[in-house]
Order: sequence, then structure tokens, then C-alpha cells
Amino acid sequence: MLPTSTDVLVVGAGPTGLAAALTLARRGVGVTVVDRLDRPPVTSRAAVVHAYTLEVLDRIGVGAPLVARGLRSPGFTVRDRDRVLLTVPFRTLPSRHAYALMVSQSVTESVLTAELAAHGVRVLRPHELTGLRRDGAGVLAEFAGTTVRARYLVGADGMHSTVRERAGIGFTGPAGGEESFVLADVRVTSALPRDEVSLFLARSGPLVWAPLPDGVVRLVAAVADAPPEPDAAHLQALLDERGPTRRPDRVREVLWASRFRLRHRIADTFRAGPVLLAGDAGHVHSPAGGQGMNLGICDAVDLGGTLADVLAGGPDTLLDGYAARRRPLAEEVAGFADRLTRLATLPPSRRPARDLLLRLLSAAPPARHRFAMRLSGLSHRERTPR
Repeated sequence: MLPTSTDVLVVGAGPTGLAAALTLARRGVGVTVVDRLDRPPVTSRAAVVHAYTLEVLDRIGVGAPLVARGLRSPGFTVRDRDRVLLTVPFRTLPSRHAYALMVSQSVTESVLTAELAAHGVRVLRPHELTGLRRDGAGVLAEFAGTTVRARYLVGADGMHSTVRERAGIGFTGPAGGEESFVLADVRVTSALPRDEVSLFLARSGPLVWAPLPDGVVRLVAAVADAPPEPDAAHLQALLDERGPTRRPDRVREVLWASRFRLRHRIADTFRAGPVLLAGDAGHVHSPAGGQGMNLGICDAVDLGGTLADVLAGGPDTLLDGYAARRRPLAEEVAGFADRLTRLATLPPSRRPARDLLLRLLSAAPPARHRFAMRLSGLSHRERTPR
């Protein structure tokens, strides 16, 4: 049953919403979390938690239990079929988490949910937001047959955010069509390293090959027209077209597969009075580099801490600071992911120059380090002191 009032109402119980709620609960703030689904999804898109995100998760007590459930990847490679064009090592990162953690988003959500429950907060399901009104005292959120008053509302309800729409916040991006992606967890026979993420660059689009615990491999590929339910034959064709050739991968089992579509968009603002956005509700971009969920979790912990400061007596203008910090980071991450995608789809005439440039970067330790800092999110550390 929904309460009639709460300090902070969080709409959406993905990693972003859960991290925001946990940050608030640890500070003693009254928080309510709702989600429109009747149960958490068992399949999910994100498969990597980067070093800076793990540092942020350490602040709210879930870094260690999540690391215990994942696979540590010491590096990232960019490949063109059998050729390694760029190697990005994580071992030299200035972090106690000098690796990328490979773990399914559903596991990340379960770890966050368990810690949130330990602080006395459970996700209320299924409750779908149907209306939103703002007044001088905060927000009136409408659900089927129930209205909840909140001093602040956090929209963490994804790219099709009802909160964003009801708050009247624009969601804009570059002109262009929708991108289509295939996503699958598979078991494969492969000669690729089982602790290393590989980004294959192909004229038809990029392919991400990412190992997960228990011998599972996550495949993500941009395709012109993804089928609703990709089967083993479709995934094998993608590997044959874009993956290694001398020792080609062979799909043995498809655990689950899906498709998703997105357009690159960033919210015009992350704040409309008492309504605040975080995660995919505020920014959507290419999955290249595994940046989306990571940025959303960092949004959430920043926002949760800022809201706790305000509710403890700090000035309301602190929330303007949150919006001012996070939106430029979203623009930067979206640009970085877009550049990785465009590297893959250069025309044949420009690929030799691209490959040469990547090999030169790979041979230059300072350049490799800068790339690793950007990919890991650690380049954001000094810009987000919270």
C-alpha cells in the first residue's frame, strides 16, 4: 500500500532509483520507492560497472557485496576482426578498483535492493504514475486510486519517463533516426580472453563481446533492423560478420536475447522545481563503452546526497547545483559513446587511417591512460566532489 505522504518519492526501481533511495535512507530521510512492474526484470541491458561507479557505490555500502558477485576485467580492447587495434589497461588506474566489474544489471539491482531493505525500505509494486501536480509544498503524485504527497520527486523511470513528460521537461537530441540494437547472453566456444571486454569495429556496426560470471558472454550489436527475438542463427551471423575469423566463435546456447531501440536524447534540465531527473530519464545514448547505467548510478548518489543536505536544512539552491553538475557530464558521456560508435562505422576508405591512429594511441602510455580514465569514469572524480 502506498503512503499518503513522504519526504522523497522515487519513481523507478532500476539501479538509478535504488541507488538514490539507498543514499537517502542511509541519511535518515523518509523515502518511498515505486515501480510500475510487478516484479524486477531478470534480464537487463547493462553488464559493466566501472571503477568510479564502484567508488561511488562504496559510499553507500554496496561496493564490496557487488564486487563479490562479479568478474574483474583488467582491460578493454578495440579490435578489427583478428587485429587488436587498441589495448586499454585498467590495472594502472588510480583507484582501489583498478578493473571493470563484469556483472549483470539484474545482480546490481538485487544487491541494491537487499541493502535498501536492510535500511527498512522496500520497493512498492506495481504502481504506475498517472499524474503529477506541483504546488508550494512539493508534489502531488497520482496513482490508480491513490495520491501521494512528497516534498521532492525523483524521476528514475527510464528513457520513456512519465515523470519527465508530466513535469513538462523537454528531451532533445540530434536529428536522425532511431538506433536499433541486439542484446543477448550466450554461451560460446571462443578463443577470446574470458576476462576482457572487446569492442569489434565493423562497417555494419560495432559488436561488444563482454564476459560475465559463470562462463556467460554478453553480446551487444548495433544492427539496421533488429528482430524482436534474436535467435542463435542471428547471433552466430553477427559473430561471423564482425567477430574473429582465424578462430571464430560458435554459439552453443542462447540464455536470453532481445532488442532495444533508442534515440540520443538529453533532458533540457534535470530539475523542474521539486521534480528531479536521474539516469535514463535524463540522458540516453549509445551503449558503446558501457556508460549509461554507470552515469545513472553516479547521478543517483549525487542527487540523494544533495536532497539529504537540503532536507537537513541546507538551501534549496543546492539542487540547482546538482542539475548544473550532472547535465554537462551527460553531454560529455553521450559524445564519448557516440564517437566510439562512429569509429566502427567509418567507410572503408577511412578505416586504414583509423586503424593507424588507434595503434599509435595503443603504443603511447599517456594516451592509453587518458582513455582508461575516461572509460572508467575516473575523469569525472574531480568534477563531482560529492
